[in-house]
Amino acid sequence: MKKLVKGVSEFQKSTFPNNQEFFQELANKQEPEVMFLTCCDSRVDPSLITETDPGDLFIHRNVGNIVPPHALVTGGVTASIEFAVAVLGVKYIIVCGHTDCGAMKGAMNPDLAKSLPYVNNWLSHSAAALARVSAKHDELSIEEHLHEMTEENVLLQLRHLETHPSVATSMAKGNLELHGWIYDIGTGGVNCFDPNQGKFVSVQDRYAHLHTTDWKETKPDRRFKQVRKLCP
Repeated sequence: MKKLVKGVSEFQKSTFPNNQEFFQELANKQEPEVMFLTCCDSRVDPSLITETDPGDLFIHRNVGNIVPPHALVTGGVTASIEFAVAVLGVKYIIVCGHTDCGAMKGAMNPDLAKSLPYVNNWLSHSAAALARVSAKHDELSIEEHLHEMTEENVLLQLRHLETHPSVATSMAKGNLELHGWIYDIGTGGVNCFDPNQGKFVSVQDRYAHLHTTDWKETKPDRRFKQVRKLCP
């Protein structure tokens, strides 16, 4: 808690005053173009990974970056998706998995989560991803096949997204795109699914059409005057 309280004090003393006009613009509205759906893992920070400002991303986090298929049972994921698409009018939804995902380890080895009934039940929404990976190998190994499972899970959740009426409607009108990413915690790399190639490729290759200059020379378009300090 000491670190958090110190951080709040620093925010109020320095970061907020330096960006007061920016925060005043955000005070009564939000207009994000992107819904970023990712895992709860403490090592995954969407705004840090994408170098985006407050107000740029509508973020939903849960164990395993899972999107249950649409059902008549209301849940937090379903409500977040509906609000993002139908009210905020986001243009993109990114489902972002990550390396060393504990949820995917649990999905691959149910014994790891057998003492966690709610987690175990939640991970059933990744069962089809596990089935696809299992069908390709005689024996499953978390060490050898975790990355493949993580990729298959992201693709499965993208398919689940399309069962949600608000998503289906917006996609049919050409107003919404779905994207699948994998973030590598140890290297900072981001791989993205390329539907044309049918595989995950680097973010630079997947979105090369968005840039006319070398990626190394490209700086993010940010209004925030003070980037968060990563200090102990």
